[in-house]
Amino acid sequence: MCHRQLLGQVGMKQSEKVIRFTQEFLTLGGSFYGEPFKLLDFQKDIITKIFETDDDGRRKIRTAVCGLSRKSGKSQLISAIGCYMLCADDADKAPVVICAAGDRQQARILFNECSRMIQMSPELSSVCTVYRNEIQCHRNGGVLRVISRESKLQEGLNPSCVLFDELHVQPNSQLWDVLNLGSATRNQPLTIGITTAGYSIDESFLGTLYKRGRKIESGEIEDPSFAFIWYGPKDTEEFDPSDPEVWKKFNPAWEFMNHAEFESAFKGTHESAFIRYRLNGWTRSETSWFKTGVFEERGTERKLEAGERVVLGFDGSVWGDSTAITACTMEEPRFIQIIGLWEKPEGEHSQGWRVSVPEVEDAIRQACEDYKVEAIYCDPYRWEQSLHTLAAPPDNLPIIEYPTSSVPRMTSATQTFYDAVLDKRMEHSGEPALIRHIGNAVLREDQRGARLTKDRRNSSKKIDLAVSAVLAHHGAVIHVETDEPQEAQLLIL
Repeated sequence: MCHRQLLGQVGMKQSEKVIRFTQEFLTLGGSFYGEPFKLLDFQKDIITKIFETDDDGRRKIRTAVCGLSRKSGKSQLISAIGCYMLCADDADKAPVVICAAGDRQQARILFNECSRMIQMSPELSSVCTVYRNEIQCHRNGGVLRVISRESKLQEGLNPSCVLFDELHVQPNSQLWDVLNLGSATRNQPLTIGITTAGYSIDESFLGTLYKRGRKIESGEIEDPSFAFIWYGPKDTEEFDPSDPEVWKKFNPAWEFMNHAEFESAFKGTHESAFIRYRLNGWTRSETSWFKTGVFEERGTERKLEAGERVVLGFDGSVWGDSTAITACTMEEPRFIQIIGLWEKPEGEHSQGWRVSVPEVEDAIRQACEDYKVEAIYCDPYRWEQSLHTLAAPPDNLPIIEYPTSSVPRMTSATQTFYDAVLDKRMEHSGEPALIRHIGNAVLREDQRGARLTKDRRNSSKKIDLAVSAVLAHHGAVIHVETDEPQEAQLLIL
């Protein structure tokens, strides 16, 4: 292989050299293993944006962030760029290409793909040697290495190119900053982050990069060295995740995807996961219960009327957590409103705080006077004595114990609530605390089913109003379906 063949024709744009290099020397992996790497139009567009040059032929871009859904071939694309930067980029002598990610396994995906591409190319394998954690290019003294957030970072890495996979799992900017600052002496350093959308856009490292990219895109700020390339909905964009036309819109490789598998993934995956991984859209938390704005838009100015038929939901604590009571009407669209909320205050007033048990009991009694309460669905944990008191004479309230620790029941109740919101068969009072608790709730999914829980990364975020609303709604559905009046007694479901 001659020098000119590897680097491309004299006078070619740098992006054209990358495209030619990829299609001439590299092959695909996965389902298309061993087939020539024929770049799709959107992949050529990505390369063209990243490798844009000025009048002197120098790269304009120093940092690129590219968002793509899964199954779009993003790892193979960035690996192809890594092979070019190792073997054919003459912007810097003795190039150092770093494959980075949040953990070793993810980082090795890129490295292994680069290794495969080089080993399957007679031309590249003749100038490169592949080792376990490193690839050396003998024609220019270049090296490609793999590291992760878990690696012990060494001084003097001096990368000419950093390939960063799945930025959404990075908890902070530490690794990103170390690698970028290490390339200060390079002539034309390049860092490419490629990822699917994340969660908690206002609290994550990727969210910071994403918002910067959108501001550059809109002209709010100017940074010609930053390329922002995002295939997916904007964080404020409304769309129907069940619409195949939406799937096509946000997946640039749609024509080569398995459409039947895509449909199966939609049916078998919770909507938040489908939106993130298959549509590259942001969700509120890692396993967010609702896409941002979905629950909020069901808010109304309505208030419960005196004597209205309702079911109450109760989720309580004694200290540390919060205690919540909500009401849900019987008729559709069912309407949910807060009856009472007791939350531990922040700061100096939190010392020694406890929920007032008599106050909570009186709030339940008052609700039964104000409305026609058909049933009170309660999580009994630590409140057994109060529930027995309210169910017994003289109160005789229709208490129904509904342990939230029962996975099958909570799975059913959670899904019923979720479907009612999406189908617009539910409204709520729009109270900020209710929206906040619903937003804090995440969905835990395993072989037993899906149910609400706290975000384990931030257990201080309260979800008790969300749980009590689910209990109240589920109780209303059950009582309408059975249409049987409840006697004033303690029932255990």
